[in-house]
Amino acid sequence: MADIHFQEQAEPSTPQGGKTKLYVDEADSHLKTKDSTGTIVDLTSIGNAPLTTFLVQDAGGLSGTLDSTIEYIIDGVIDMGSQSIEVPAGGLNLKGHNFNVSKLISSSVGYTMFTSPVGGSGDLLGMDYAVEVTGSGSKVYNLVADTGFESFEFERINYNDCSSLGSVEGYRQGLEGGTGRFGGRPTLTLTGTWLGGYFIDTSIVRSLDSGMTGSLYEAGAGFSMGSRFRSNQNIDLPASASFFDFSSSNFTQPSLIQLSGCIMTRDGVVDSADTNLTPNIDASNLMCKWRDNIGLANTFEGGELDITTEVETVINVSGTYEDVLGTYTPAGLQHFDEPANGQLRHLGSDPKEYKIQGQLVIDGGANDVVAVKIVIFRDATTSFEDGKIIIRQIAQLQGGRNVGYFVLYDNITLSQNDYVKLQITNQTDVTNVTAELNSYFTVEAR
Repeated sequence: MADIHFQEQAEPSTPQGGKTKLYVDEADSHLKTKDSTGTIVDLTSIGNAPLTTFLVQDAGGLSGTLDSTIEYIIDGVIDMGSQSIEVPAGGLNLKGHNFNVSKLISSSVGYTMFTSPVGGSGDLLGMDYAVEVTGSGSKVYNLVADTGFESFEFERINYNDCSSLGSVEGYRQGLEGGTGRFGGRPTLTLTGTWLGGYFIDTSIVRSLDSGMTGSLYEAGAGFSMGSRFRSNQNIDLPASASFFDFSSSNFTQPSLIQLSGCIMTRDGVVDSADTNLTPNIDASNLMCKWRDNIGLANTFEGGELDITTEVETVINVSGTYEDVLGTYTPAGLQHFDEPANGQLRHLGSDPKEYKIQGQLVIDGGANDVVAVKIVIFRDATTSFEDGKIIIRQIAQLQGGRNVGYFVLYDNITLSQNDYVKLQITNQTDVTNVTAELNSYFTVEAR
């Protein structure tokens, strides 16, 4: 028999309510005991039913090679001391009664609570317990995924006064629901390639160490995320800490950093202009899709082009459209750019539904009939498509001005790298036309 780990565990079938010695045999990972004659009884095989849960009442219950087919129940406050918990390649399942009753704690210096064997770990799934790793230079996780398809998922877990949450490398996905970070410096570093994403739902952060200067989530070596990082957290940060330090290079597609309904304060104060909340990226970045946040900026996909210099548009043939000329100055571009003068190009992949609106004042020949149309370039087909056409007669005004007023409005769809521009024609003759200063058009998400 291999080394064994003893722990006392209540045995409900004992009439006197006494206790019996249980242990996990490392040779076969079975739960065993000894009867009154000293005979070893394999509890795992009683009734031919496999063991599905194991009650952990001391650090020994989480030592050695753990069984990936068993759910380990954290019964009370377990002081791990300097003993780590190795997450096997098959994964590890942990559950407590709740985060007030069930805790994994250690105050050892330079300690790591969860580690990986050579070759990497499987899923780590946890529920209803608290973690307190408070020693200097200590951390909660130092995990490396076995295949890159593993999950790192927790429900109703509190991290209390942790020195660091450590690092997790190369997992497919992360999920937190109902988690809390209270006190300490709970930085979690994501490293390597994550094929999926990370979603934090209904989570709160409070009373962190006033000297914390890092981020709650940090990009480690080679970090790349193939799907969304999403959060709706309620966070209060100390003076110099940040939410995350991700940059656009850490994500593979537009709009993958999704912050929705977050509440963000620093020492209780709301300031959405605080650039240190996300120091390497902002809401306007192509990788960001932020909305309905308090204390954190929001993303507004779209942009505006204003005519700041008048240039006459030459009408070569009556009824033939020409680009509306002028110097266009962009403003408020988010997920859009101006690849050439007078063009607004969609850089993102979602959303695709937009509205275009604007106002043009056109100087032309008195009583001429002039038409302005919205034109969409389709990148997929390298062709142009007409949008709405607005037709007005140039009015002869007092003082010698002959102008027409054009109000633009249309609902359009734009795929990635599609762009819009404006064209104009004189349907009466070949008198040239000019878009006056402060004429403009905008594109924004519907």
